[in-house]
Amino acid sequence: MPDTMLLATEQPSLLHPDLDLLSTPDLIAALADDQFSALRAVQAAAPSLALAADLAVERLALGGRLVYLGAGTSGRLGVLDGVELLPTFSWPPERLVTLIAGGERAMFRAAEGAEDDEAAAVSDLERHNLNAADVLIALAASGTTPYVLSGTAYANRLGALSIGISNNPGSPLLRLAQVPVALDTGPEVISGSTRLKAGTAQKISLNTLSSAIMVRLHKVYGNLMVDLQVTNIKLRRRALSLTVLATGAAPEQAEDALNEARDQVKTAIVMLRLNLSAPAARAVLAEAGGSLRAALEGAGPV
Repeated sequence: MPDTMLLATEQPSLLHPDLDLLSTPDLIAALADDQFSALRAVQAAAPSLALAADLAVERLALGGRLVYLGAGTSGRLGVLDGVELLPTFSWPPERLVTLIAGGERAMFRAAEGAEDDEAAAVSDLERHNLNAADVLIALAASGTTPYVLSGTAYANRLGALSIGISNNPGSPLLRLAQVPVALDTGPEVISGSTRLKAGTAQKISLNTLSSAIMVRLHKVYGNLMVDLQVTNIKLRRRALSLTVLATGAAPEQAEDALNEARDQVKTAIVMLRLNLSAPAARAVLAEAGGSLRAALEGAGPV
């Protein structure tokens, strides 16, 4: 384990050594401006994120699961990204595992000591029956977190795909993961507080990675969120708007189709575009492997 003082994320920032003496407007500007480094770090990591997305899709298309593993801020960001896949893309909850060191309570109350428990990571993954079909997204700003390293090593032994995201290039996590994603954000304005731009970079990279995966798994048509789960009035309105946009149908027609399709936007669009019943539209979508574009163009499975 390297000396944490050698890690870039632990170094004091040279930009604002007198941070506490700044006026409030200047303090806000310093904190906000430093966040631009997060976006630049993600942009630099784009080739690694693209590789991670392509390799993940291969496993997930065959029925594998997405498994997020992290501790502290990184763990919470992983949980946040994972749970939003259900309403946004109708990702099956049985194909999602979100793990944070210290368990669910650590989402709401810091359990910093839990990140040192190597055995807990293996135990958590065993409890969820991690296997070679799965995709593990391991998150650690430092790249040295024992809980995350232990879980990643265990995933590798099982033959699962391991994607490691760390804010320290050359960190143990990046050396261990099959697909390393280095987010080189450097020192924080508040020294060592990786909930700042390191966390922002992780959030952007997770949004980018999971969204790319879902697009490749045919959860998006054009740029329309056609696999959303309708669970409230707002999302019902969104489903109606998406159906109208994709078909050019009148709102009344789109609403009738959605009702018959049991709020499945893809099904409603195929019904309206191909003049089919709901069961027939579902059959066409199934034949096209869930791809709305292939279903509409008659290209067969993609």
